Amino acid sequence: MAERTVKEQENGKKPRGREPKPPEPGPKTTDQVNLTDEDSRIMPTSGGGFEQTYNAQAGVDMGSMLIVENHVTQQPNDKQEIKPALENLAALPDTLGKVDALAADTGYFSENNVKRCEQEHTKPYIATKGDKHNQSLNKRFYQSQQPLPENADPVTTMKHRLKTLEGKKLYSKRKSTVETVFGIIKAVIGFRQFLLRGLESVSGEWDLVCIAYNLKRLHVLTT
Repeated sequence: MAERTVKEQENGKKPRGREPKPPEPGPKTTDQVNLTDEDSRIMPTSGGGFEQTYNAQAGVDMGSMLIVENHVTQQPNDKQEIKPALENLAALPDTLGKVDALAADTGYFSENNVKRCEQEHTKPYIATKGDKHNQSLNKRFYQSQQPLPENADPVTTMKHRLKTLEGKKLYSKRKSTVETVFGIIKAVIGFRQFLLRGLESVSGEWDLVCIAYNLKRLHVLTT
């Protein structure tokens, strides 16, 4: 850009060709190539930085702590994973019962996801923003006294629901369910990385891991 500016000032003419654009941070889908596993994608990690990996998802029943839905995606953003999760849950046998509510962290929040849950007759409890850790008791047990506005849209209705004591109680179980399951898979079962390559093979590997966890959990529930 500096060189082009100097030439333009010297010649009095606008340089030919397209004006260069500044680089954009982060990887793009067009930048990605991996000779070992072309289905994997570059994704940000919780500790910072990026890894070539997949996004493994799991839905956990709050009562039994069993995995009731799981899938693997190439998307680094969790916002797109509510739809496949609801589709997998809808495909479960009717004898298992029906999903009444769905709790997810702020990474899954979008207006479309809230509406999609409502369409499936499932109450969404999706955080719209991250809460600070170690909240005061007053804030933790605070319940909004404002009534739900008439003709409230689905997002407003969900936000109001999350501010009730019942909503806070249900959402608080999220960390102690799905986070515990992933912790057991990593620390107890010892599964921390996929050994296979390709989306289809990795999906099958994740199925086996989730089955192994469920068998372990069923043994605890039945003894």
